[in-house]
Amino acid sequence: MIHKEKFFNKDFRFRYDLQLFAKDGNGGEKTEEPTGKKLSEARKNGQVAKSMEVTTAAALLVFFLTLKNYVGYLGNRFLTIYNSIFSRISDFANMDFTLPYVCSLLGNCISFIIMTALPFYIFSFVTNFITQLVQVKWRVTFEPMKPKFSKFNPISGVKRLFSKTKIVQLLISIAKVIVITYVVYDCLKDKWAMVLNMYSYTLPQAIELIGTTVIDVGIRISVIFIFIAAIDWKYQKWKFHEDMKMTKQEVKDEYKNAEGDPKIKGQQRARMQQAAQRRMMSALPQADVVITNPTHLAVAILYDKSKYEAPVVIAKGADYLAARIKNVARENDIEIVENKPLARMLYHNVDVGMQIPPELYQTVAEVLAYVYNIKGKL
Repeated sequence: MIHKEKFFNKDFRFRYDLQLFAKDGNGGEKTEEPTGKKLSEARKNGQVAKSMEVTTAAALLVFFLTLKNYVGYLGNRFLTIYNSIFSRISDFANMDFTLPYVCSLLGNCISFIIMTALPFYIFSFVTNFITQLVQVKWRVTFEPMKPKFSKFNPISGVKRLFSKTKIVQLLISIAKVIVITYVVYDCLKDKWAMVLNMYSYTLPQAIELIGTTVIDVGIRISVIFIFIAAIDWKYQKWKFHEDMKMTKQEVKDEYKNAEGDPKIKGQQRARMQQAAQRRMMSALPQADVVITNPTHLAVAILYDKSKYEAPVVIAKGADYLAARIKNVARENDIEIVENKPLARMLYHNVDVGMQIPPELYQTVAEVLAYVYNIKGKL
């Protein structure tokens, strides 16, 4: 028998990961604005803020406006082909219906229909092209056409099925059905008697009634669809911006990839400094004098009239490096002169390999004259 007290007093613990409640993305919640690099990569991959409702609404409106302007032309064309075919029915009974003749007849009918519908094709293509161009600008990419195995993942498919985007699309579809139902009912409630009595009309009258009714309903639906498309376009822009947002970690990773890892850059900088110090120390034995302050700074100067117009700083350093410069100077019998103001001026204002500025000519010349006098080079 199970003791209830023991059973209910057990310490049940449920392990969970708080990261499951955060937004998708490496590094936590997406709170940072998208960078230009991420937007550019998204554009390259075909990810843009685009609403298909805008294209659909514009295409519908243009179609029905074109139909309204061409309805008379279309009626005459179809009456022509109708009269042409049915006036020859008696002739068809007296001739053999051979395969070439039937193919020729069907070919003429198909070409007639294509030429009649050609304005609609042209206007539809131009409308789709312009609406896409206005939304996403012009950039050709084939990335969306490449096969991606992630699209065949059933778990991802279920997630997409119940995503926020699908819910919004479902609401838009419901709104469309409601709009179409209401507009059709509003247009037909006053014409229902005419529609029921259509059997008593002549063919041109029936075509005119049907055409007028369809065009009226279509234009009304298209105008309302424009408002729905505007709302969807605003939503798609907002959603794209939210999807493109980045976590703080993603921003850091992108900066590292663009600028380089700070650790690696630090290591490269240290290696460059070491190489520069080695070159500097190898050139140090050529110096004429080393000027110090005397313990913290050391600056080595070379004056070669055949190469330079003014004395050149070939080495400088502080603290430990200054001590090394002075040791090398003693090993190579280079004079070490103490001059605190001059040492500070040269160390802080003249880089290695650069000539001294004109305002220091006089002071450096006096030091060199002193050294040359000691070395007997004057």
